[in-house]
Amino acid sequence: MPPSVPAPTGPAAPTGAETGVETDVVFGGTVFCDLVMSGTPLPGPGEEVFADGFALVPGGTANRAVATARLGMRTGISAVLGDDVLGEHVRTVLDREPGLDLRWLQRAPGRQTPVTVAVTNEHDRGFITYEEDGTGVPQQWPGALPSARAAHVGIARPLPGWVGRLRAAGTTVFGGVGWDGTGTWSPQVLRHAEEVDVFVLNDLEALNYTRTGSVEEAARVLTRHVRTVVITQGRDGVTALDAGAEGAASLVRVPAVPVRAVDPTGAGDVFTAGLMTGTVLGWDLRTRVAFAGLAATSSVRSLGGSLSAPRPGELLEFLAETAPEGDWSTVRDWLQGTATLQPT
Repeated sequence: MPPSVPAPTGPAAPTGAETGVETDVVFGGTVFCDLVMSGTPLPGPGEEVFADGFALVPGGTANRAVATARLGMRTGISAVLGDDVLGEHVRTVLDREPGLDLRWLQRAPGRQTPVTVAVTNEHDRGFITYEEDGTGVPQQWPGALPSARAAHVGIARPLPGWVGRLRAAGTTVFGGVGWDGTGTWSPQVLRHAEEVDVFVLNDLEALNYTRTGSVEEAARVLTRHVRTVVITQGRDGVTALDAGAEGAASLVRVPAVPVRAVDPTGAGDVFTAGLMTGTVLGWDLRTRVAFAGLAATSSVRSLGGSLSAPRPGELLEFLAETAPEGDWSTVRDWLQGTATLQPT
């Protein structure tokens, strides 16, 4: 974090760090090189369609890492890229982001960097992905673990051992999943959720994994495995449930901020980054969810997941333009203070 940006006011950093490196948030996951085509549907068999926008940007875990760094969090990222030209491009772009620590970003000799082609329009998006073994989520953290207030990891597969070490040191661990192309929606994923503190997923994922018929029912099933569940619902907003202590559950519903979408790619990642930022800052669940939704909605107005991640000044302007209902005083005060001090 640049020295002029105020430090987070939430809980103190964990004391069980294995090195002197201190961060606010860390991410371990797959970093893609995203080729984004906007303003067009996917072509049918034998068809050719023309996009009205194009971007070549870091994606996947990089979306979340860039988003938290732009919000002023000291951010670390651990991932394995290929040693190809796309991996070099991704590294170069990420290196331009102030507050983003790349010391744990590795390169795998002879491997292709994971690639996703995203075809998007204002209503929907589709993806084609290529990924090789030897890239993606690091099973071993390279070197000593940093201290971190919050961390994020995918839980579709067994979690790397370093996640448990971070959690034992006091880090709040967030878990996420992606679309299950096999259609099995394995219950094993829910057992993996027991190894994290906050589970963030979309409504389709929640309904499929729990075999339930409503988002609220799905949230209640999921809190049998993890204390806090946050389910995004696109234009229908967000539902969050904190099981609390001794059964004192807290259910929160926050509507979406209406906006015309240009590219929804990475909006869920920006949402997660906002949620983690609010957690580091010590905000209550409703404020965290509302702030995360504001950041995600702001990001869909331009092209590319990591490119469109907003900074505090942009969010302050967006909040003034949209004037969403509810009490935004905590968010507004923080945005004003951070936007004034944070370099662009």
